[in-house]
Amino acid sequence: MQKYWHVLGVGIQNNLTYRVNYLTRTLFSFIPLFAMLSLWRTVYAGKGGGAPGGYTQSEMIFYYLMIAVVDVLTAVNDDDWQIAADIREGNISQFLLKPIDYLWYRLFLFFSGRVAFTAMAAVPLAAFIFCFRKNVVPPPDAATFGIFLVSLALTALLQFFISYAMAMLAFWLLEISTFIFILFAFEYIASGHLFPLSLLHSISPALEQALFFTPFPYQLYFPVSI
Repeated sequence: MQKYWHVLGVGIQNNLTYRVNYLTRTLFSFIPLFAMLSLWRTVYAGKGGGAPGGYTQSEMIFYYLMIAVVDVLTAVNDDDWQIAADIREGNISQFLLKPIDYLWYRLFLFFSGRVAFTAMAAVPLAAFIFCFRKNVVPPPDAATFGIFLVSLALTALLQFFISYAMAMLAFWLLEISTFIFILFAFEYIASGHLFPLSLLHSISPALEQALFFTPFPYQLYFPVSI
């Protein structure tokens, strides 16, 4: 197991080499988040105090803040592209000759990316949340917070394994970018990134229930709803 911890350490060092890129990516990610918050403020202003889907304006803002937090901690960066490139270029064959499992190797590289990205994103994200601090709702008790942390770990693993499985298509297909983009589109909508999935209940309860038979809601919506 020690070799995988070494992979984690080396991965963190490599990722921190590109810390300016991480910081820039974090800052630019606030643009769509701010736009979404502004959109919902306009919606609530037009409804004159109404609560779409049972969400107050403060709860809706807090929902998107939590989406940003969970996304920073669990989202896959370029792992699927890198794994597909290893397969396509034959680099994966070297792991057949070494006492290291490729799945565990990639998993710890994924963890290293999350650690580095979280370190770079922590300050600007905290500053952004501070600006909306009046909308922040602390967990009701320690048990709820503990369950939330467990859900974060499981969400990170789910995101990684979905990307890993998608990258395995490179064994049969020369180019999988189309499938990755299609998957990203599904994830963006069906994970609750675009809007809370509970809003679907008033439109199509059957669709809302069907989504929970897919892995997508458990990537963002489920941990945030805790």
